[in-house]
Amino acid sequence: MIKFVHGLELSEEFFLSAVQPIMKEKFLQIAYAAARLDYGSDVLGFDTPMSMDHGWGPKLSLYLSQENYAAYHDQLDDYFANHLPFDVLGFPTNFAEPYADGGVMSYKDTYPIHHMIEITTPDKWCSNYLGVDIDHPISVKTWLTIPQQRLATLQAGGIYHDDLGIITEYRHKMRWYPHDIWLYLLANQWQRIDQDEPFIGRTGSVGDELGSQLISARLVLDLMRLGFLMHRIYTPYRKWFGSAFQRLEITPKVVPIFQKILSCKNWEEREKHLSKAYLFFSQEHNKLGLTHFIEPEISNFYDRPFLVPHAARFANALYAQIKDPEVIALPRNLGSIDQICDNTDILENIEACKKLRMLYE
Repeated sequence: MIKFVHGLELSEEFFLSAVQPIMKEKFLQIAYAAARLDYGSDVLGFDTPMSMDHGWGPKLSLYLSQENYAAYHDQLDDYFANHLPFDVLGFPTNFAEPYADGGVMSYKDTYPIHHMIEITTPDKWCSNYLGVDIDHPISVKTWLTIPQQRLATLQAGGIYHDDLGIITEYRHKMRWYPHDIWLYLLANQWQRIDQDEPFIGRTGSVGDELGSQLISARLVLDLMRLGFLMHRIYTPYRKWFGSAFQRLEITPKVVPIFQKILSCKNWEEREKHLSKAYLFFSQEHNKLGLTHFIEPEISNFYDRPFLVPHAARFANALYAQIKDPEVIALPRNLGSIDQICDNTDILENIEACKKLRMLYE
């Protein structure tokens, strides 16, 4: 049995023991970067032995300047196909065709092999994966239409070599949103909570416990997203959302509350535990020091007997702190692509994401 190693560790070893020696021996004249920053549970550090069935293995991206890409792309691709070792740490460097779902490792002991080294350029990669033009500043609309999953892998992945400096620079540049965009996202996350906060009780009061459960689950999801934003950590896609949340320092305090909310059998109990969660996040908001102090309190929804935090208080206070005219001009209560849309086929299609920039006009 081959001992499982995490994919990022495997990709780093693939670079150090297989790719870098080739670049030093045969292509010493080429400046390049090598990294693993894009798709895959392994890039986020959540891979397990089950992950090996597709989209996993010795993989990386090799970044060249435009000139070197034009001059050496085909030569490099061919050389790797005919000179890479057949395995690294016991894992095949050959991938069976077609490369659906990121490819599947398939051992081969004759050349050529079908390797998974993506040979690209920084500008091509940033355009295709992030929807960013590296020759121009990142606009507010661009920031808001990059799915957080992609920003998460950019931060979590491995950079193994960078003569060019551009990939390292971009990772640093996109470490987190500019301050006023962060305020805008926080405000919109509180506003999402405000929109649903009275419905736990309203649905329950007419005997619709299923509807009340669904809304409570949605509110838990929105509170979790708020937690990520407060901690300035990009959220991964749905499969690893809960696992990533478990890594936040607030987990021991808030996850037990969430579990009680989701397991309640009646809306009154659900509302009681949600109130505890609202108070917790109200206190977390005040710790950030982004606005004036807002009293953490729960009270009736106007004249109706449903307990709510009046989350719009937090949204309005955050909006009031925004200074950037471009951010001020954004449609209020719209938010980023992740706050607007949860359709996987859109969030996994960067061209579709770019088209949604029209929403901010």
